[in-house]
Amino acid sequence: MFTPKIPPPDTAPTPATSLVQPLTGITHTPACNCHHSSSVAPAPAPAPAAPVSRPAVQLTPGSLLVAAAGGTAMVLVVGTVLVSMLLATAITAASVAICAVVLRSLLNRPNNR
Repeated sequence: MFTPKIPPPDTAPTPATSLVQPLTGITHTPACNCHHSSSVAPAPAPAPAAPVSRPAVQLTPGSLLVAAAGGTAMVLVVGTVLVSMLLATAITAASVAICAVVLRSLLNRPNNR
């Protein structure tokens, strides 16, 4: 019931066999059919031109302004989130402290109500 059904044991590949067959019998066609004479040597191919090196990022005054505004906005948002989390923690701690004081007063003096 819990034995695997796929692949069946008789068709499972063994480690010595490969599922990819090697390529054989491939012939390449010549680059051109113009039958060059052997006395004329072909001209060497021109060397590729070196790419012009440019800076990866081109900063303009507008893009610097946008980057500064984005950074400022990110700092303000992260700061707001962190201050909110700190405030929530402080409020929770204060309420737990008040609850502890009230419970302590109720449990220590049950007859003084």
